[in-house]
Amino acid sequence: MDSKLSIKPIDPADRLILALDVPNADDARALVKQMGDAVQFYKIGLELCMAGGYFELLDWLVSQNKKVFVDLKFFDVPETVRSAVRSLANCGATFATVHGNQSIMEAAGKDKGDLKILAVTALTSLDRGDLDDLGFACDVEKLVLSRARRALEAGCDGIVSSGLEAPMIRSELGQRIMVVTPGIRPVENKPDDDQKRTVDVAQAFRNGADYIVMGRPIRQANDPRAAAQAVQTTIQQVFSA
Repeated sequence: MDSKLSIKPIDPADRLILALDVPNADDARALVKQMGDAVQFYKIGLELCMAGGYFELLDWLVSQNKKVFVDLKFFDVPETVRSAVRSLANCGATFATVHGNQSIMEAAGKDKGDLKILAVTALTSLDRGDLDDLGFACDVEKLVLSRARRALEAGCDGIVSSGLEAPMIRSELGQRIMVVTPGIRPVENKPDDDQKRTVDVAQAFRNGADYIVMGRPIRQANDPRAAAQAVQTTIQQVFSA
């Protein structure tokens, strides 16, 4: 077995997280019903938060025995982040994301209960030119590894990282940290795709991802449920090889 492959006791069916980046909660519920047992884990982010009914949707997903990834990237005064995480800790979510410096990450971990905190390293929509614009005078890889190390030191449970940087993270930090990888594309990126640092499903896991997050490649497929099932088949093959 590949030394970078996740050895955490995770049900293979849970390793796919479907991003519910849809206009409203009704559309989200309809998609979940369409997916049926093909998807067990869902990400709900900013678009749904601003559309209304966010926490009602979270409660509904939990009532359907689905796992929930709250992707709101908390970034504020540390005590405010701590309070937000404390409020979320009893809502039944599995993951939540935090952004920011060491004190923000540490604050997020203080009252998280069973909620697992994921620190964002570098968004998969950013490349070297974007980091220059933001004032980061270092390579993407160095930034991601630095963020991963600091997240581990701060008490975070894992990170959100591109599959391109996952091998480096596994080589440096081993299996101690959880790696959630977005920006999964089954084929070469389209010119209008806003994701720049991408890998495919099998490569993401072989590179060290514990979970992958997929959205448009499944939602925009001719048959979204069949697309999700195909991803699940690939995951089963990777972990049974």
